[in-house]
Parts: sequence; C-alpha cells; structure tokens
Amino acid sequence: MSSTTDVQEAQGSLQTLSLVEDNSDEKKKIHKIDIFLKPIANAPIMKKQKWCVDSSKQISWILWFVAKYIKLEPQEKLFLYVNQTFAPAPDQNLKNLYDCYATEGKLVLHYCKTQAWG
Repeated sequence: MSSTTDVQEAQGSLQTLSLVEDNSDEKKKIHKIDIFLKPIANAPIMKKQKWCVDSSKQISWILWFVAKYIKLEPQEKLFLYVNQTFAPAPDQNLKNLYDCYATEGKLVLHYCKTQAWG
C-alpha cells in the first residue's frame, strides 16, 4: 500500500509543480494595450490604425514607429497628441496614459507633421 501512497504523493507534487510553473509564466506575460492612431492635418493616413502594443513602451517608441511607418524624411517632425488635447512627454509610459485616458478599451493617439494642439 505504501507504493500506492508514494505514487499519489508524486502525482500531487507534479500537479503542484505545474500550477507553480503556470503562475510564473503568467507573471512573465507582457501586458498589451490597444492604441488607435489617427492622422490629423497634413499627416499621411496609416492603412492600419488599431495596434496592440506592449504597455511598457514609451511615447518616444510610438513616435519612432509612426515616423517609420509613414516614411517621414529625417528633417520632418512628428507630433503626437492624446485625445486631441495634449502632447505627452516622450518618456511617458503607455500604461499610465492608457489607465488615465483610454476610452472604450483603447487609447486614442492623434499624429501630425505640424503642431496642432497644446
């Protein structure tokens, strides 16, 4: 009977181990947020406007991404605004902006090549 008990204990240990591994994998997962990039003024339109982005990214990364996507020349500037109100700092974290300004599950960012608001 002790061999049956040993087998049951081993199976219980394996189940506990797999639960612990699953929890550690959840912590390693990157939290993604939805952003919606809308052009204003003279900015080129992006074919895809809704993006799922790592929440730890900064606004500077979004600026770089949009500039690369719309193929801006090196001398051209790009401005980014949250909800048509203010220009966030380049080192601002997307998660913070999402938590404060997201509507309907997405963060709306407007981009243009000339200063528009703020």
